[in-house]
Amino acid sequence: MEKNDFAVAGDGSRLVFEVNGKRFEVEEVDPSTTLLDFLRSATPFKSVKLGCGEGGCGACVVVLSRFNPVLNQTEIFSVSSCLTLLCSLNGFSITTTEGLGNTKHGFHPIHQRFAGFHASQCGFCTPGFCMSFFSALANADTSAQPPPSGFSNLTASQAQTAVTGNLCRCTGYRPIADACKSFAADADIEDLGMNVFAKGELPPYDPEDDVWPYVRVCKQECSSTVLNSESLSWFTPVSLEELSSLVADGARNKLVVGNTGTGYYKEAERYDKYIDLRYIPELLMVTKDESGIEFGAAFPISRVISSLKEEGEGKSDLVLTKIAQHMERVASIFIRNSASIGGNLVMAQRRSFPSDIATLLLAVGSTVALLRGRTQERITMDEFLYGPPLAPTDVLLSVHIPFLDSGSRVCFESYRAAPRPLGNALPYLNAAFLADVSFTESGGVSFNYARLAFGAYGTDHATRAREVEEYLAGKTLTVEVLDEAVRIVKLSVEPKDGTTHPAYRKSLAVSFLFSFLTTFIDVSSPTFFGSLSEVAAASNEETDTAKQLVESSDYYPVGEPIPKVEAIIQASGEAVYVDDIPSPPRCLHGALVYSTKPLARVKGVSFEAVQEPSGIVDVISAKVIPQGGQNFGATALFGSEYLFADDTTASAGDIIAFVVARSQKEANVAARMAQVDYDTQGLDPPILTVEEAVENSSFFDTPFYEPHLKPEMVGDFSKGMAEADHKILSQEITLGSQYYFYMETQTALAIPDEDNCMVVYSSVQSPEYVQIAIARCLGVSEHNVRVITRRLGGAFGGKCQRAMKVATACALAAQKLRRPVRSYIDRNADMIIAGGRHPMKITYTVGFKESGKLTALHVDILIDAGFFIDVSPFIPYMLVAGLKKYDWGALSFDIKLCKTNNTSKSMMRAPGDVQGNFIAEAIVERVASLLSMEASSVREINFHTSESLKLFYAEAAGEASEYTLPRIWDDLIRSSCYMERTVAVEQFNRSNIWRKRGISCVPVVYKVTVSGKPGKVSILNDGSVVVEVGGIEMGQGMYTKVKQATTYALSLIKCDGMDNLIEKVRVVQSDTLSLVQGGLTGGSTTSEACCAAVIQCSTLLVERLSPLATTLKDEQGSLEWNDLIREAHKQSINLAANSYFLPESTSKQYLNYGAAVSEVEICVLTGEKSILRTDIIYDCGQSLNPAVDMGQIEGSFTQGVGFFMLEEYLTNEEGLVTTNSTWDYKIPSLDNVPKEFNAKVLHTGHLPDRVLSSKASGEPPLVLAASVYCGIRAAVVEARKQLKGWGATQGTDADFQLDVPATLPVVKQHCGLDYVEAYLRNLLAP
Repeated sequence: MEKNDFAVAGDGSRLVFEVNGKRFEVEEVDPSTTLLDFLRSATPFKSVKLGCGEGGCGACVVVLSRFNPVLNQTEIFSVSSCLTLLCSLNGFSITTTEGLGNTKHGFHPIHQRFAGFHASQCGFCTPGFCMSFFSALANADTSAQPPPSGFSNLTASQAQTAVTGNLCRCTGYRPIADACKSFAADADIEDLGMNVFAKGELPPYDPEDDVWPYVRVCKQECSSTVLNSESLSWFTPVSLEELSSLVADGARNKLVVGNTGTGYYKEAERYDKYIDLRYIPELLMVTKDESGIEFGAAFPISRVISSLKEEGEGKSDLVLTKIAQHMERVASIFIRNSASIGGNLVMAQRRSFPSDIATLLLAVGSTVALLRGRTQERITMDEFLYGPPLAPTDVLLSVHIPFLDSGSRVCFESYRAAPRPLGNALPYLNAAFLADVSFTESGGVSFNYARLAFGAYGTDHATRAREVEEYLAGKTLTVEVLDEAVRIVKLSVEPKDGTTHPAYRKSLAVSFLFSFLTTFIDVSSPTFFGSLSEVAAASNEETDTAKQLVESSDYYPVGEPIPKVEAIIQASGEAVYVDDIPSPPRCLHGALVYSTKPLARVKGVSFEAVQEPSGIVDVISAKVIPQGGQNFGATALFGSEYLFADDTTASAGDIIAFVVARSQKEANVAARMAQVDYDTQGLDPPILTVEEAVENSSFFDTPFYEPHLKPEMVGDFSKGMAEADHKILSQEITLGSQYYFYMETQTALAIPDEDNCMVVYSSVQSPEYVQIAIARCLGVSEHNVRVITRRLGGAFGGKCQRAMKVATACALAAQKLRRPVRSYIDRNADMIIAGGRHPMKITYTVGFKESGKLTALHVDILIDAGFFIDVSPFIPYMLVAGLKKYDWGALSFDIKLCKTNNTSKSMMRAPGDVQGNFIAEAIVERVASLLSMEASSVREINFHTSESLKLFYAEAAGEASEYTLPRIWDDLIRSSCYMERTVAVEQFNRSNIWRKRGISCVPVVYKVTVSGKPGKVSILNDGSVVVEVGGIEMGQGMYTKVKQATTYALSLIKCDGMDNLIEKVRVVQSDTLSLVQGGLTGGSTTSEACCAAVIQCSTLLVERLSPLATTLKDEQGSLEWNDLIREAHKQSINLAANSYFLPESTSKQYLNYGAAVSEVEICVLTGEKSILRTDIIYDCGQSLNPAVDMGQIEGSFTQGVGFFMLEEYLTNEEGLVTTNSTWDYKIPSLDNVPKEFNAKVLHTGHLPDRVLSSKASGEPPLVLAASVYCGIRAAVVEARKQLKGWGATQGTDADFQLDVPATLPVVKQHCGLDYVEAYLRNLLAP
């Protein structure tokens, strides 16, 4: 298949292309095979990662290039390889990040800068970021204007925009943006964040060396051949006549351009023919005449955008320019590069896809040309959308966008409201408005006609608000006319039943129409001013400034901000994750069949709906567990979980079976189409809410599982309430769940070994527990099971219980079939089975003084733990620890772990703590509102004293000198200019009607527990060092810190030649038969525990080596490290040391402190919000690695932003997760993070009870994202005050509970869904 020469010519029946300069010739392949499938299964290039299979995350981005003979130039563009069909790439050159550079041939400047700017943590997403940015570089450097030496022609804004479609769950994006902006000539390197490069010494960059060698494609070989192959079922017509013949035979045909639609509509259907439309001239043309511009239906959206921009600039046509600007917010760059304008419209017409493009074209009066059989016809966009769905033989040929008559006053605007401002998110509603206006003698504006289009609001197709159009025609715009237009549009835009947030979507229609119409009214009016400009403000701001401040440590090289040790090979794609391990011979693939019912008997599972050949080899269930084995899938501290639901399912998402097939694709299709026969007769109704759990007394008994986890109450609640001047009684808060969204889903590979042994590679946080689970399931001793874990592509607590089940299922299948079995869980299935963060319902009663001093708090908390106990008993303990951040005077609580028929919840970053901290902040906000005090003042009044800290936290409080929160708070208030900015925010809110700002300062007190960890350090003959630890590297930089700690401890031997000892240290993968008792990696303290373990090991080695070193120094006068080690080997000194670090009982728990100030701006019309600035100061003690800790702080904070602002992990009425894709579950992207992000790692001196005086950083900063939530709430308060000033009587109280997450609909609802109407009523009031 693979050839060594570089020619790519073919005879038309064979598929020929290049990958990183290597020629591939494919004669047989399933035409539905994607480029990602091929690269990962048939080439050594594994950098392309499967993050979602939907084009929604960017982990699989590659760069395509080919010579275009018409343009006489090479076209270079990024695509999503998980959607791009392999057969569509005949004659292409494909570049992955390995092709840019690697360990053998040297790294590309992109790799070097990503590593040097600390822009890679788990690294799973990094190759995709690199390739998205490389595509931007390649296209920027085609400019005739040469860039300054070492830079590109990209601007800083363009550099950042290039990666906005890529997702990262670890970093917080700031270092990624900085690495990209370092290539921009207009970027001030001094303004970029922490990096390892000396001033002016960035890795050199030259387009001739660093771009063109990778994308040049030979003109002669690539310009002529198209693929037509009966054996591949792939056909490439070059004329409309050929196309008509191909589609007329009644076969099941798939028309292909970019195949991006399969990211939204998951297809299991097999087609008879795949027909590539990209070589038919009529479908690729761009023509212009006096009437408008016409695009062939196969023309890529990205090229439509560039053509419209070019035409708009040339003709000074703002309509075309604005259409292009709106299209830039559709999908992401790598999707727009392959998606066609025609494909988007056909999905909208045939399958009701919520298209922005259809709405835009409907508003401007576009027409389309269709081919029906052999007849062509042209129809309006209205006729196209509302006609019968296109038949399989119908083909959309072209789209015509009219030039608007320049002799009249034509105005056009478009709008969309979506979770991500810059794209890669479907809108709640989109709109496009065109109006032809005249000016009256009195200076008013009269409407000649208007075209008002709305879409994506829960309607089958984009619609025109014809009643509003008819009403406006011929009218002069006044407040009365505007008020009536708003009334009519509310009646016109009606979401269909089942649409989420229908009232919000209707309010958006009002807001958008209002914004459009107010542009025609005198903007100098004191009452009618600037609505549109205010709404548009800040929508495209970039993350443009950042400061990171750190201080040095006393334990060199510990404390140095060295890059994460694997960062550069993560960028180059050479870091190996479980699914990158080459499949052994005869390897099979498995997928999970899960329940869609919460409580039901399983009568049977059939696969009759799966088309033949199905590829199914076997179906693994509880029935095939071997004699002596158990239906055992996972184990934890508090109990076990079964692997398969045998007779009765416990929840939707419960695993029923594991279908094994020849490929992962075939297994996934089979699992998706499996038909489960359920029976619920005679069963009790499922328990799906905490209220139902209370009614049925369905609880887990926490003290029974672990008595010491019962949190302690403080003080006398009744006495505290008696002392209170004010009371808030029985107020409720509801908190939902959150999905981990690790970029790498659950995955495992099981390989049968000799003597009834099993080798399992698992992406898991707890290999030891996987070993136990597999041994129990297979009925073998644990020494027969070897579990190996090198690194994880993210985890956040989600790769414990579920990862065990996936690994155990693979092992069970492998044992039964005596063949290797692997599984990489589909993103949709992963989201359904994961469980996620614990939802809960909180009811609180609080007493407080007039001064704001709290006197007593009682909380009743119902926690939905799901069906299995998992690690839920930890949650109340950690929740109360978070709640105790303030001195409540007295604190009492009643917390129940509810056992429900929902998917079992598990640990997620800052488990319990984030909820406890939030409850505390929510209560403080309400107290401040009732007292009309600044919330920051109430917080500060209730900070702990040293005495109360001891009372609430006991031994974890530590010494009084360790209580750094008051110092942090004062420093942050000063360094963030909090007081001055508070005044500025007040001024802004007085001056702006439609945008409001809020600023908030929030502290964190976070209790952690250090657990025991093993370590092993071995010194080899050449002086190199190999280290094993009981922790798992999952992006937190643990291996880097361990490497530094090992170097520090070994350096105490004081030999010459140890300056580069750190380069000799390698930390290797976890292996359960090599290092035992590894336990679980989590809780933020594994890194420090592992560092302590290797320090103990290294100290032992130093003790063994010291006598020899003294002797050799006495004899030689000096001693090189390598000479010492060689002599030690000769003398048979034991140079391998094991240790198990176990903290002292008095120091195993401690408190972390930090604080954050966040300033937020909201749009009152849409609910959109933007984090303008965040400042964080965080106490890391003496940081083991400030760069790593800074990354943890920023990344954790950003994950908290997702919890508080964006992420809705929703289920249906039966508990089945419905937000189970990148289309409807939105983690933060680059456009959701603070525009200015300043962080400081506080150096707090010597802490004798801590490991090298360090403190944890992985989880506590997540809690600080509550500052964003509180900032949003403060802005909403200002909007409600304004609403009250207009005479509104409802929804104006400053004492309210803002829901979490504070999504756009939530923010808008609390600002007032009828905000515009209230404003207009105020204007019209006599």
